Amino acid sequence: MAAPAEDGSLALRDLVVITGFSGAGKSTAMAAFEDEGYFCVDNLPSEMINSLVELFAHEGSKVARAAIVSDLRAGSYFQGLTKVLDRLQELGVSHRVLFLEASEETLQTRYKETRRRHPLSPDGSVAAGIARERDALAPLRARADFVVDTTGLTAAQLRRKLSDAMLPTHTPGRLAVTFESFGFKYGPARDPDLMFDVRFLPNPHYEPSLRPLTGVDQRIVDFIDRDGSLEAFYERLHPLLDYLLPQYLAEGKSHLVVAVGCTGGRHRSVAIAQHLAERYRSMPEYVVQVIHRDSERPA
Repeated sequence: MAAPAEDGSLALRDLVVITGFSGAGKSTAMAAFEDEGYFCVDNLPSEMINSLVELFAHEGSKVARAAIVSDLRAGSYFQGLTKVLDRLQELGVSHRVLFLEASEETLQTRYKETRRRHPLSPDGSVAAGIARERDALAPLRARADFVVDTTGLTAAQLRRKLSDAMLPTHTPGRLAVTFESFGFKYGPARDPDLMFDVRFLPNPHYEPSLRPLTGVDQRIVDFIDRDGSLEAFYERLHPLLDYLLPQYLAEGKSHLVVAVGCTGGRHRSVAIAQHLAERYRSMPEYVVQVIHRDSERPA
C-alpha cells in the first residue's frame, strides 16, 4: 500500500464497495455515485481492489472518492472480498460497503424482463442461481454498512434513497420533497417519511360518473370537498407540514417522502398529493416532485 500524503491522510477519502444480488440494482447504484463525481469501476475482481486503492492512495492522486462494484460475476475472484475488506480496515482506508438485495420474486421478474441468464446458473433456473447466490453473499451482507432492499423501487427511487443515506447533496439549504399518492388495496407506500391515510374523506368511487376520473380533475376535488371536509383537513394538514418540513431541512435531511393513501389510489390521495405539490412548489427552499403510484390502474 502506498504511503499516506504528507499531511498524514490518504488521498482517497471515501471508497464505496457495492455488492449484492444480481439484478438488485447495482448498476443503478453505481450510476448514482458516478453522477456525484465518484470514480467508478464495475465488475472489479476483489483481488484487484487493493491495487486500485494503492494507485488512488499515492500523493498527487486526484481521486478522492471511488465506488467499486464487485460481485459474483467475477466467479472465483469474488471469494476473497471479505479478506480484502479486512485488509482495507487494517490499512485505515476509509470505506463503506453497500449491499443491495430484493425479494426472490422481484429478482426473477427482472431476469425475465431482461432475458439474461443468472451468473450462478447459466444453464439452469434463475431460482437455483438466486439460492446459490444467497448462500455465497451471506457473509458480506452481515458486514455491510448499508443494506438496501430494492423490491418495489424504481431506479429513481433507489437513487434518491442512496442520496439520502450515502451521497452529498448539490443543493445545500434545499429539501427535495416527493408527494406520493397510493392505494392501500395495492399495498402500502414504500419507505415514506410521513404517511397520511385519507380514507375518511368522501369517496368518488361510488359515483359512476366520477369513477373513471382521477384526482387531478377538479370535479373530483369538488366532490371530496362537498361538505367542507377536504378544506377542514387542509386547515390542519398545512400547519403541520409547514412546521415539519423546515425541521427536516434544519436537521440536514436532503430528501423527504410524504405519502398519501386512499383505498384505490385514484381519487382522494391523488387530489391531495397534487394539491400539496402545487402548494410547496412555489416555496424556494423545496424541490418538489409528485408521484401517483396507482392512479392509472383500472377504476
